[in-house]
Amino acid sequence: MKQTLWVTLVAMGLLCGAIAANGYCDGTEEPFQLALFNPIQIRDEATSIVGLRLNLIYGKNVSVTGLDLGLVNHCTGGETLGLQYGLVGYVEGDFSGWQDNMVTIVKGEFRGLQTGLYNEFDNGLGFQFGAVNRAYNMRGFQLGIVNYTERMHGLQIGILNIIQSKETWPALILINWSF
Repeated sequence: MKQTLWVTLVAMGLLCGAIAANGYCDGTEEPFQLALFNPIQIRDEATSIVGLRLNLIYGKNVSVTGLDLGLVNHCTGGETLGLQYGLVGYVEGDFSGWQDNMVTIVKGEFRGLQTGLYNEFDNGLGFQFGAVNRAYNMRGFQLGIVNYTERMHGLQIGILNIIQSKETWPALILINWSF
């Protein structure tokens, strides 16, 4: 089962790279990145990757569209789209897709699924599944041990659930909601 998943992920990354290599890059985008740690990486950190990025220790680029794999995956702006998988995923811009890291953080707009021990985004729409889930402004669903939002249009299920903007019962055990 795990082998099938990895083969699928690698195939997706290669497909994205092939599509990017056929003319979708505009000079600031490249189809492939291999990074030991920034600045020891094939492409400069000011480059966006459209395809596959492999970060052996720490990779840093503007954004990634496609498959982003590594220990520490860092995007500094723009819009990142696709699957990000590793120990730490930190996106300073917008993200759409699935982030699956031990620690997952998006500072811009988020749309999609976050899974990990700690998940965080500022504004967005989606599903957070982890031990600790934090969002400032969320539309969606949080499932975890501790769930926290400032504002929410959705549902929380966990041991401790906090929706700071609720006037009555902002903190509840097992389930909390705001619609």
